[in-house]
Amino acid sequence: MTVVRPVALLLTALLALSGCSLLEQKPVPLYQLDSGEAVTPTRDNGVTVLVGPISVADYLRQQHLLQRQADGSLVAAQNARWASGLANDIDQQMLRQLAWRLDSQRLVLAPAAPGFSADAQVMLTITRLDSGPTQPAVLEAQWRLLDRRGQLRDSRLIRLEEAHGGPLAEQVKAQSALLQRLAAELAVAIQPVAAADEPTPEPPRKKPPVAKAKPQEPATAGPKIPVAEPIKIDTEVFRF
Repeated sequence: MTVVRPVALLLTALLALSGCSLLEQKPVPLYQLDSGEAVTPTRDNGVTVLVGPISVADYLRQQHLLQRQADGSLVAAQNARWASGLANDIDQQMLRQLAWRLDSQRLVLAPAAPGFSADAQVMLTITRLDSGPTQPAVLEAQWRLLDRRGQLRDSRLIRLEEAHGGPLAEQVKAQSALLQRLAAELAVAIQPVAAADEPTPEPPRKKPPVAKAKPQEPATAGPKIPVAEPIKIDTEVFRF
């Protein structure tokens, strides 16, 4: 007769329960921002734009999807994650959206390689991008546009809202739509800055001519001797 001790029964029960929990555990869904209708441009001679630096608020640098509550607080969703991080998604989506809307392959994320010369540079700061089950998606940002000489040409604060139905998938879609709207407004602002001609440098001014000094007569060794001049005499001569 085999005797089963209580300790063995307890271990068997724990293993069975853990096995059931592993089988019943569902994978956590991962989300990415949507690029919408953006397509890769074919022109390789379009405007040259340096995109960035793009800075985002610290609370947007985590893997959890944050849910805005009615009281304004943020709660991390336990059943959803960003696939590659929201900050990274923002960088890539802004690059693709601007390249599509400007129809140019010559867009580069900052920092650029040494020697890269841009027709314009856009510096973007995103201070808010979130939503909630009952709260709309909200984007708050500021952009600054520099011309090819590094001079500030435009600066703007912007706030955008997008409604959604409530589920996480619809919230992510609404946040994607906000970034697409931001890129559309940015592209309109970039075009005149990138297309502006470089100022023509002024020709160098000519210096006024310097008056030449008259050559001095060489000094003589002794005093000057007066030159004898012939004397004319008005005399008539008579012959017989």
